[in-house]
Amino acid sequence: MRALDSPTQMETVLLAAVAAGINHIETAPAYGPAETFLGQALAALERRDRQARAHLVLTSKLLPGPDLSTAQAQLRACLKRLGVARLDNLAVHGLNTADHLAWALNGPGAELLAWAEGEGLAVQVGFSSHGSNDLIAAALESGRFGFCCLHLHLFDPQRLPLARAALEAGLGVLAISPADKGGRLYDPPPELLADCAPFQPLELAYRVLLEQGISTLSLGASQPGDLVWARRLTAAAGPRGQLSPDEAEPGPEPAPDPGPGSGPTAVDLAVERLRASAAQRLGEERCGQCRACLPCPSAVPIPELLRLRNLAVGHGMVAHARERYNLIGRAGHWWETLNAEACRQCGACLPRCPHGLPIPDLLADTHRRLAAAPRRRLWG
Repeated sequence: MRALDSPTQMETVLLAAVAAGINHIETAPAYGPAETFLGQALAALERRDRQARAHLVLTSKLLPGPDLSTAQAQLRACLKRLGVARLDNLAVHGLNTADHLAWALNGPGAELLAWAEGEGLAVQVGFSSHGSNDLIAAALESGRFGFCCLHLHLFDPQRLPLARAALEAGLGVLAISPADKGGRLYDPPPELLADCAPFQPLELAYRVLLEQGISTLSLGASQPGDLVWARRLTAAAGPRGQLSPDEAEPGPEPAPDPGPGSGPTAVDLAVERLRASAAQRLGEERCGQCRACLPCPSAVPIPELLRLRNLAVGHGMVAHARERYNLIGRAGHWWETLNAEACRQCGACLPRCPHGLPIPDLLADTHRRLAAAPRRRLWG
């Protein structure tokens, strides 16, 4: 998705990924020239190291909505760009609405997925989703999919129960963009660096997901340097992603780790310090994300907006919070459609909040802090 400056850039990143121990490459036609560049890079890898190429698992994704013949043509074009006869994984790209789910389970999408598997064009099928928890749960409970790609982030753990249920049911689970959408952790503010010590924020985010047993992390590399933690963590993940004791504390002088079953790990302690630091800065204005304030009569996504405020005030993550806030209403079904300006100060949320937060005032403060000109989207 991000190594799009040239085919040479994509090849350089792919070679660095293989060297770092990465064995899963995910792309999509929606990512501009990504599939074309990747197909060229895969061909170069085949010539250089056939065994390394054979070990790669390849995933691509098709947007929901088209009729069967159009979708079939899209899949054939995808395979041609990538230079492969089949995909290891084919996903519905952005199963975000009830209509998308109906398309995938009962409409042309269902025919597409059955055809792709039946013709040997995809080993298994799955979906990515930016939708509601209820929608994702319905997709998982359908039994149709072999894997899912979800937003699972250190600073947004609300979908972890869904991920655990998927893993327990034998599905693969890919965490979407822990580095970027998970908080721009590749460029952390000073407060976040201090809060995550002795870990780097991005390393901590990856380790937390690995300890949860998440099967795949999407790293979104645009240059080899983006893969520095992959090389370090590949050897650290044991069964179901558990980190070995000697990997649990980073740095030049690692502190002893208590080991499995003998108390909190270094990761556990770091996460607790992270939460405590945010709670101290936010004080009585911290939103606990319980969602008791919903439904809002004006359909304001109160928890999500106050989560962004939590990040900005609690961890200094203003750049990330502002970027996400200013995508609201500008990204279709991929993101929220109403920002804090939609709050009519009706007060319906006030008696529901177990912490007695002045929610309308906090929403107004969120807008004052974060409203700005939006950054250009990376794709689509």
